[in-house]
Amino acid sequence: MALYEYVTQEQLAGFDKYKYSAVDSNPLSVYVMHPFWNSVVKFLPTWLAPNLITFTGFMFLVLNFLMLAFYDFDFSASAAGHVHVPSWVWVAAGLFNFLAYTLDGVDGKQARRTNSSTPLGELFDHGLDSWACVFFVATVYSIFGRGESGVGVLTLYYILWVVLFSFILSHWEKYNTGILFLPWGYDVSQVTISIVYIITAVVGVETWYQPILLHFLYRDLFTVMILACSFAVTLPMSLYNVLKAHRSNTLKHSSMYEAFLPLFSPVLLFVLSTIWVIYSPSNILELQPRIFYLMVGTAFANVTCKLIVCQMSNTRCQALSLLLAPMAIVVLLAVTGVVANETLLLYLWTAAVILAHIHYGVSVVHQLSSHFNIFAFSLKKPSSD
Repeated sequence: MALYEYVTQEQLAGFDKYKYSAVDSNPLSVYVMHPFWNSVVKFLPTWLAPNLITFTGFMFLVLNFLMLAFYDFDFSASAAGHVHVPSWVWVAAGLFNFLAYTLDGVDGKQARRTNSSTPLGELFDHGLDSWACVFFVATVYSIFGRGESGVGVLTLYYILWVVLFSFILSHWEKYNTGILFLPWGYDVSQVTISIVYIITAVVGVETWYQPILLHFLYRDLFTVMILACSFAVTLPMSLYNVLKAHRSNTLKHSSMYEAFLPLFSPVLLFVLSTIWVIYSPSNILELQPRIFYLMVGTAFANVTCKLIVCQMSNTRCQALSLLLAPMAIVVLLAVTGVVANETLLLYLWTAAVILAHIHYGVSVVHQLSSHFNIFAFSLKKPSSD
């Protein structure tokens, strides 16, 4: 693979000065999960590279996504009258999700334990987290599915975007304040999701068809919990932290334009993908919801990773991601009907987005590994010859 130097010299110089600064005030994280992770990390061998732990955790989420894609590709398996996902798959999904969450919690502790903390480790961790959002959401969706008692594919599309914007908010905060305020919703959602998978294996998906109160169903609770977590907790806390920095004159960017610059590309991505969904001649979201979610989630991860690079290197974020130019052309071809086979167009564009993002990730990891003279997945040092 021909690698490209995506990280500029100015950004590399910024990485040299980078100092990790984060605040985790979530009671579940502070009083339950961190003590648990402190115990778990002691069982890991000291030769194990933190980035390898991070990558392994991420691959558990990809495995969950692929496993559910095999048994429930179009999210209809949980509907009445359909062949349901086997119980063992839900057990595996619960275990894999909790393993991924645990490994994501111990990678930083392993880095400090082995004295191998680098800016690359944080970038690698948060970069994979940005891509993990779509795998989380799409896998959980299979519990309810799109049947009569499920959640519509369009509703889930907007829920996915709520989750994506909740994720990028914390990095927008750090871009403006210099401090990463870890969102409360993350730990609660990961523990809840893992438990719900196991419960589903025991009681079956039919249980989620039952109303909780009058006509209020579990699917409604699922939607309300995500929206409440985002709009009642994550968004107000983000705005409060930025406002507090503004009042104390510690904001990194004084003008509104510069402060909101990192949100331009995610908003444009949302607009482009929503235009495709609404004006699709073949109703592409109904035909291929899983692939469409994957395309959107991967494009979002690419945009977010570029923001994280700018945020960590204390450099100016670019106004628009280059990936969005060809996407605008693809959306135009789709909605105007110029390309007759819209499904094929979606598959080709999704493949292109995935390959572009992997190329970006591999190139950046290789570039920063060379810059810091380390191996990404080993604690051994490169030879100086």
